[in-house]
Amino acid sequence: MTPLFLSRATLKSVPSLEAVAPVLAPTDPAARLHVDHRLIWSLFAGDRNATRDFLYRREDLGAPATRFLVLSHRLPDQDSPLFNVETKEFAPALEKGDRLSFSLLANPAVTHWRIVDGKKVRRRDDVVMHSLATVPREERPSMRLQIIEAEGRRWLESQGARAGFEISPADALKIDGYRQIEIDRDIVRVRAVARRETISTSVLSFDGFLTVIEPELFLDNLARGFGRARAFGCGLMLIRRVR
Repeated sequence: MTPLFLSRATLKSVPSLEAVAPVLAPTDPAARLHVDHRLIWSLFAGDRNATRDFLYRREDLGAPATRFLVLSHRLPDQDSPLFNVETKEFAPALEKGDRLSFSLLANPAVTHWRIVDGKKVRRRDDVVMHSLATVPREERPSMRLQIIEAEGRRWLESQGARAGFEISPADALKIDGYRQIEIDRDIVRVRAVARRETISTSVLSFDGFLTVIEPELFLDNLARGFGRARAFGCGLMLIRRVR
């Protein structure tokens, strides 16, 4: 497995950046996703041809400064004009049966097929809305929390089955923070006409305990990330050994 680096990147508190704080840290959630995406890319701008090989998570809730945790295959820019960067190599020595606590912010989705205008079309929905759609509209408010917990756990268990870890029925698992954010996505040309398309990204936070089943497979998937919207701050699982 190629080396990994875990970094804490804190936006510098200097007058030149404070003057553009509304631009670097907008209050609108959708705008912030786009800005965060570009800010983290600035740490890996040395190779213009490189594809995204990092995961990140915004970690500044309740903190005075904008801060991110970043897991990357490349060393981020240690002399960034925007960030103070602290980096260490990430190489946990895991064995089968190890117990870990974890925290994950993810965009859990399910892929299914539907018929549109007589054609079979592949569609991707977030797991909560996909399940809520089967519930009568008047019952959805009362069923929402139950569905978030049930579908969130089901999705995470399926991730574990293919990624070398297990969430047992007895494991404490907190699933919270479900929200949907609309993101503008530029479509360059459609039939010679430029247009803008809005996509919806849903987010769930998971906090709990897991058991490592296949260490190498688990670490490989940890580096890849879990779920979708990894370019917008989702998918990074933070782990800590249970003592």
